[in-house]
Amino acid sequence: MDPLRWMMKAKRWAQKPPSARQVAMYGGVIAASLLIAGIEWLWGWPAWLTVEQLRAKP
Repeated sequence: MDPLRWMMKAKRWAQKPPSARQVAMYGGVIAASLLIAGIEWLWGWPAWLTVEQLRAKP
């Protein structure tokens, strides 16, 4: 990762910050991701979401 690129992006964000709607959308996506990760961490991965090995057709 290039630190100079991150600094230029931070400079642009400081000059023109994202709208409140964009910040709320990013926050919602992060919250949903953390919720899903927390549920998976507490109860584990559900068996119905596990992919089964498929047999090759002859």
